[in-house]
Amino acid sequence: MEKAKLIQRLKRIEGQVRGLQRMIEEEHSCGEILTQVAAVRAALAGVARGIFETHSKACIEQALMDEDGGAEAVEDLLQSLARLIK
Repeated sequence: MEKAKLIQRLKRIEGQVRGLQRMIEEEHSCGEILTQVAAVRAALAGVARGIFETHSKACIEQALMDEDGGAEAVEDLLQSLARLIK
């Protein structure tokens, strides 16, 4: 994911979170708030997937170029994946 798109998406998410805060302050219904929480979670998951895709490509390229078989790069990739799917 290119940096400009990533920043744009994060700013949009930031606005969504501020909207959530307002909804809570204004005592909107639980259903409305939870719907927006789900939207924020989905948006963050999309950002995480984009970052992981970019990271994994770079990691795999590095692993292919390393003389030691890229074991450290692959381990880093697996740890990133584990954090993403928690």
